[in-house]
Amino acid sequence: MPTDSILTDAPLDVLVLGAGISGIGAGHYLRTEHPSKSFAMLESRDAVGGTWDLFRYPGIRSDSDLNTFGYEFKPWQDPQSIADAPRILDYLREAIADDHLDDAIVFNRRAIAMNWSEADQLWNVTVRRNDSTDDDTFNVQARWVFAGTGYYNYDEGFTPEFPGSEKFAGQIIHPQHWPEDLDYKGKKVIVIGSGATAVTLVPSMQADAAHVTMLQRTPTYVIPLPREDAVSNALKKVLGADRGYALSRQKNIVQQKVVYNLCQRYPRPARAIIRATNKALLPRDFDIDTHFNPPYNPWDQRLCVVPDGDLFKAIKKGSASIETGRIATFTEKGIRLEDGRELEADIIVTATGLNLQLFGGMEVSLDGEAVDLSQTTAYRGMMLSGLPNFAMAIGYTNSSWTLKIGLLCEYFCRVLTYQDANGYTSVRAVEPEGLEKRPLLDFGAGYVKRALDRLPKQGTQSPWTMTMAVSSDVKQLRKGEIVDEFLDYRKAPVAAGV
Repeated sequence: MPTDSILTDAPLDVLVLGAGISGIGAGHYLRTEHPSKSFAMLESRDAVGGTWDLFRYPGIRSDSDLNTFGYEFKPWQDPQSIADAPRILDYLREAIADDHLDDAIVFNRRAIAMNWSEADQLWNVTVRRNDSTDDDTFNVQARWVFAGTGYYNYDEGFTPEFPGSEKFAGQIIHPQHWPEDLDYKGKKVIVIGSGATAVTLVPSMQADAAHVTMLQRTPTYVIPLPREDAVSNALKKVLGADRGYALSRQKNIVQQKVVYNLCQRYPRPARAIIRATNKALLPRDFDIDTHFNPPYNPWDQRLCVVPDGDLFKAIKKGSASIETGRIATFTEKGIRLEDGRELEADIIVTATGLNLQLFGGMEVSLDGEAVDLSQTTAYRGMMLSGLPNFAMAIGYTNSSWTLKIGLLCEYFCRVLTYQDANGYTSVRAVEPEGLEKRPLLDFGAGYVKRALDRLPKQGTQSPWTMTMAVSSDVKQLRKGEIVDEFLDYRKAPVAAGV
């Protein structure tokens, strides 16, 4: 296992933050495109996998198909397309082994601050040892920092203040901190929420619980998809793993784009189709207009996927149910709604979302002057204006996260190649005057809205846009210019008298 010496013996060419799906992807591209460069990966926890290792709640799985959520360079060969977390973790560990990344990952190390030295053309990164009882920190120098930290706060999820929660006699659990020994067999469970976590938990818990109720304030669009993609599996069988995977990936990229565009362009027919699909899978007397009729259009927020319609099956079976209403207060026995109804529970799960946090909450400064990230603007969705030698990995919100990670890693490696060939030691994006801006993540989810004032911005035209389409990013990243009027390449300052 690597020690701190690989971080401190000499300045690194690249410091990768995070050993989740983004960081592992960056590691692959650095190994293959720049094998001579030194790099290390900081992982704040004691295991790889990021989200897929952190979350341990029942049934945790992808909500994107793995033919697109997987890496372009590594075929997904498991028959499950909507796959559970253990399978995804196995895949990520295989990717690490394939590229021999084990010797680059340092566990229990978290970057808490970084300061750019213009004179040295280096980032000085303050790293905390998370496995130390003291507030133990040390400095790491790196020419580049690649932030593969995602955008969630991995320390705590979002839980609203529920009146009377102290009165509840049972257990209150947040999915982000699921107790390994939680026993819900034969118990009444309420899952508060209507997003991806809630629609995963309800069908997963209903087999052992006495009954599971999904309590939602607002309905969500929920669509059934086959857990196994029969067409993709057939293509891999006939064409082989590599060619079959590549074709399946393109097929599903097109499918995702078509569905998203149709929902955006024709919201009323899209809503009608989703409603008809839901109705066919639910009991005849089910109040679909109360529980599956969101007040917004399809894909204004992310659609929830349920593999093989498992949520609908649980409702039809009677082992699960949905209640829609606002919480007035927790009671000793459960939850009382504003309309007077009381729902009894032994366990309440607050699947109420996550907190958004860029770069693990790391403080950023330039020559000792603090940077307000909310005043920066994203360039090609991977750099921030004014920050030298810094790349961030933020995937798609309306498609598979990983599709974008590969494209931005390609662009990142092309920039490194250009710097090496021309003797440049740094590059930064320079925002043009009068650039019209909009929110970085133009998405209606609650966790995004709560954090908009703290996030960088994006522009309204390329290359200052945070595109959410593979076809756009192929132009902007894979084929995008690495030399343009907005990129300021610099060479190390020459010392006086030299």
